[in-house]
Amino acid sequence: MHKEIQQLREALAKHNWLYYVEAQPIVSDYEYDAMMRRLVELEKAHPEEFDPNSPSVRVGSDLANDFQTVVHRYPMLSLGNTYSLEELSEFCDKICREIPDAEFVCEQKFDGTAISLTYQDGKLLRAVTRGDGEKGDDVTANVRTIRSVPLVLMGEGYPDYFEMRGEVYMPHSSFNRLNAEREDIGETPFANPRNAAAGTLKLQNSSVVAERGLECFLYYMEGDNLPFASHWENLEAARGWGFRISKQMRLCRSWAEIAEYIDQTAQLRSELPYDIDGVVIKVNSYADRRRLGSTAKAPRWAVAYKYKAEQALTRLHSVDFQVGRTGAITPVANLQPVHLAGTTVKRASLHNAEQIALLDIRLGDMVYVEKGGEIIPKITGVELSERSAECVPFEYITHCPECGAALVRIEGEAKHYCPNTESCPPQIVGRIVHFISRKAMKIESLGEETIELLVREGLVSDIADIYSLTVEQLVPLPRLGQKSAENIIASIEESKQVPFHRVLFALGIRYVGETTAKQLAAHFGSLDALKNASVDELLETPEVGDKIAQTIFDYFRSDDNLALIQRLESAGLQFVAEQKGESGGAQLSGLGIVISGTFVRHSREELKELIEKHGGKNLSSVSSKTDYLLAGENMGPAKLKKAESLGVKIISESDFEQMISAESSIESATEPIMEVTVEEITSSGAGASAEQGSLF
Repeated sequence: MHKEIQQLREALAKHNWLYYVEAQPIVSDYEYDAMMRRLVELEKAHPEEFDPNSPSVRVGSDLANDFQTVVHRYPMLSLGNTYSLEELSEFCDKICREIPDAEFVCEQKFDGTAISLTYQDGKLLRAVTRGDGEKGDDVTANVRTIRSVPLVLMGEGYPDYFEMRGEVYMPHSSFNRLNAEREDIGETPFANPRNAAAGTLKLQNSSVVAERGLECFLYYMEGDNLPFASHWENLEAARGWGFRISKQMRLCRSWAEIAEYIDQTAQLRSELPYDIDGVVIKVNSYADRRRLGSTAKAPRWAVAYKYKAEQALTRLHSVDFQVGRTGAITPVANLQPVHLAGTTVKRASLHNAEQIALLDIRLGDMVYVEKGGEIIPKITGVELSERSAECVPFEYITHCPECGAALVRIEGEAKHYCPNTESCPPQIVGRIVHFISRKAMKIESLGEETIELLVREGLVSDIADIYSLTVEQLVPLPRLGQKSAENIIASIEESKQVPFHRVLFALGIRYVGETTAKQLAAHFGSLDALKNASVDELLETPEVGDKIAQTIFDYFRSDDNLALIQRLESAGLQFVAEQKGESGGAQLSGLGIVISGTFVRHSREELKELIEKHGGKNLSSVSSKTDYLLAGENMGPAKLKKAESLGVKIISESDFEQMISAESSIESATEPIMEVTVEEITSSGAGASAEQGSLF
C-alpha cells in the first residue's frame, strides 16, 4: 500500500511537470484522472500516509484558511523602472563603465502578483506573498493548488534550504472564463488578469483557488548556498528540478542585444497567452551584483523597462445598451474599426453611467481606446481638440431599451437595473439560458435560439415552464421536427436527476455562482433548510459574505420565487443533497465546530465529514455560535485567541474521537482537554514561519 501510494505520487508529479511546465503530456486526461482517483482513495483509507506535498492537494480544500503574517528572511526589494529607452541605455552604460565585461539577463516582466516559495530538503515548505517587502501572508495552501508549482523537486543538486521567487498570474483563458461566470451571476468582472490573480491568491477557500486556473513563472533564486555563481546558471539548474522557468529569457552582453530583445518582446506581446507589461534587465554575476550594491529600496543591478499602454484613437459612433439576465444595463460603445494590440476593435465597454460622466464621453467624439489587461477594450479618454462644437453631453437612458420599464439603481452599486424581471424579454431568455447551461441543468438539446423561439411563441415564460412542454407543442415550431422534439423532451426529463447543488446554481440567485452553490448545498443539505436560514446562519457558510447572504435571504422572502420553486419541486427536481454514507448518530447534533491545524489520524476533509455524519455543523470561523474549536498542530493563533476570548471549548483529535464514539455522550466531553495558549502556538507553528523568503 505504502509503495503504491509513493509510486502514484511520483507518477502524478511527473505528469504534472510534463503537462504544465513542459507542455508535453504523455498520458490522456482519463489516465491521469484514474491515477488521481486511486491516490485519493488510498490516502483516505490510510490517513497515516498524509503528506502536505502529495499531488492530491492540487484540488484544494473547502475549509477556510486564516493567513498568517510571515517575516521575510531576505527583504523583497522593489525594482526601479523606466519607460524611456534612453534612461535604460544610461543605466546599462553606467554598469558597463564600472564592470566592463558585465553580462545581463533579460526577462519578460510578468503582470501578476509576486510570490516567494521556500523549499527544504526538496519539498515545498511555504509560499508567501510580497506584502510590504518586509513581511507577507502565508498562502501555502492556495499555492499548492497551482499545478505548475513543484511540490517535490526532481533531480539532484538543489540546496537543502533555498527560495524561488516568481509571479503568480492568471492566463487569458482562465480570466475570460472567470469574468464570464462573474457577469452571469451579476458580479462585477475583474478589470484585468493581474487583479484577478491577486484576488484569487488571497481567497480563504483553496478549492475555489484550484478552480480558477492560476499559473506561475519562477525567475529568481535566493539562498545562502546556491549551486552556481550566476543568475543564468541557477535558473537553468532550477529548470531541471521541475520549476517553470520562462524560455523567453536571454543572456545579453551589449546594449544592442538588450534593445533587440526589448523590441522582439514588444512584438510578441499581443500573441502571449498571459500578460506582460515590460522587460526586466538584471546583471548576471552575483559577484558583480554585490559590487554594485543596492539602495534602501531597490537593487542597483536590475531595472524594469515598462511598455506604455498601447492606445488607438478612433471615433465613437453610437452607444448600445445591453440587458443581462439579472436586469443589469451595460452600455457598449460602437466605434469606427481600429487596429489595437493585434486585433481590430469595433466595440468597447463603457461600464456604467458614472464612467461615461467621469470621462465626459459624447457621441461623435474621438476617443482613446486601450485593452484592459490586453484583453477587454475600454475607452480611457477623449481627445478634446477633436471635439465638434455640436457635441452635446451624453444623456444616459432612464428606461429599459427592451421593455420600457423605468430603470433603478441599487444603493452602493454603479450599474442601473431594469426591475421588470417578469416581463423583460432579455431577462426571461437569459434566466432560462442560464438554467439549461452545462454547469447547471445541462439540457443540451435546448439552445439559446430555441429558447428565444419558445419565449416568442408564448410556450415558456420562466424556467418552470420547461417541465410542462410536450412533444406535440414542439413539433410544429420552425426548425424543429418529431425527432428534435423528442430529443428535447428526453433531455428535459433527464435533467430531473441533476444533483441539488447544480439545481441551486441553475436558479440564478444573484451572486450565487457554481462554487457558492456547492458550499450552500453542502452546508444546509436541502432547499428547505436553506430557504428557512437566517442571514447569520447563511454567513456561517464558507465564502458567503454579507452581500451574498442578504441576497439569498431576500430571494427566499419573495412569494413569486417560492411559487416558482414549488413548481420545480412538483416537476421532480432534486432539492436535497446526496447523502454521503450512513448516519453515524447524533452525538454532535446542533453543535457548531471549527477545525484548525493539521491532524495525525484524519485529514481535515475527513473530520468535516465526520462532523456532518454525527449531526454537527462545520463553521469556517470562530464566533459566538461556535461550540468547539477542534485544534491540531500549527493551528492559526488568531482562531485560538478568539476562541479563548469567547470561552469556546478547545478540543484535540482524541477528544473529538471520544465525542463521536457510540458510547460517548456530549456531556462527557464538555471540558476542554487541550491546555494550549496563544503564546505556545505562536512560538511553535507560527514562529517557524518567520524564516521566510523574499521576492523582488
